[in-house]
Amino acid sequence: MSAGPGPVVLVAHGSRDPRAAVATRALVRAVGAARPGLLVRASYLDHSTPRPGAVLHELAAAGHQRATVVPLLFTAAYHGRVDVPGAITAARAEGLQMAVRVTDVLGPVAVPDPPDELLLAALGRRLAESGAGAADGVVLASAGTRDESARRTVEAVADALGELLGVPCLAAYASAAQPSAGAAVRRLRAGGARRVAVAGYFLAPGWLYDAAVSSARDAGAVTVAAPLTDAPELARLVLYRAESAILTHSDHC
Repeated sequence: MSAGPGPVVLVAHGSRDPRAAVATRALVRAVGAARPGLLVRASYLDHSTPRPGAVLHELAAAGHQRATVVPLLFTAAYHGRVDVPGAITAARAEGLQMAVRVTDVLGPVAVPDPPDELLLAALGRRLAESGAGAADGVVLASAGTRDESARRTVEAVADALGELLGVPCLAAYASAAQPSAGAAVRRLRAGGARRVAVAGYFLAPGWLYDAAVSSARDAGAVTVAAPLTDAPELARLVLYRAESAILTHSDHC
């Protein structure tokens, strides 16, 4: 067992929207700034390069004996359960021999796992930056998933965020599930809220985030927070996941 996580490889979903890769690189810089001397690399499951396996092969060729992979995902749905482990399995089939640890996703893995306080703090930061201080209702807008257990974790984050802020908070989805951000805004307004703000449960901007923003604003949201991107609390959460993996995960050799 090593004394540290080794190089940290962040695995984002990837997007055709160039803003997504810009956001991922910003988080790489934030994580590196939070832990000087730590080697942090970005990788992507789709649309962008490099792929996780390519980064791991490069690290192994440079002499690193282990690495820690952190999925930049907020739910343990298909991408977290299948795509990330599959990328490492494929790298093994191509000859990768270094030890690799894979951390949990950034959001809760399952209910009743509580959301990490750093995640809630990052969401709160972005809401405050958007001018949502006087909001009397909040929508937590996420990308969406057909995985019911994953949606329950989004709802758990919404509940915890609402408790932290002292206002009702509803989960919403840009695709694959209901309610939409706009429908959630209307539901809160029908319940008496007059200043509904939207928290972006997104790593980066892209068409799903844009769809949630448009839907929410059309329904009367007064402000929409930016994606989490390089929020300091998110960078610290990435580090926490990497360091926790040393204690809780065996090396995938």
